[in-house]
Amino acid sequence: MFWYQQPPGNGLKLIVSSTSWSHNSYEDGYSEAKFEVNRGSSNDALMTIKNVTPKDEATYFCAASDH
Repeated sequence: MFWYQQPPGNGLKLIVSSTSWSHNSYEDGYSEAKFEVNRGSSNDALMTIKNVTPKDEATYFCAASDH
């Protein structure tokens, strides 16, 4: 699973990738302290944004891959 952030007027930014066989991998500038990802199974995941502020305004996308 891949989670993306798209702030208003900007392009997509990858936040974190999550696989069923390894730890979550966060991109520079993002961390588990702010964007927590929990996998329910190999087919689903939930990302929680903690301590939301106006700077977090964005559209968030999730993408999945069978790889």
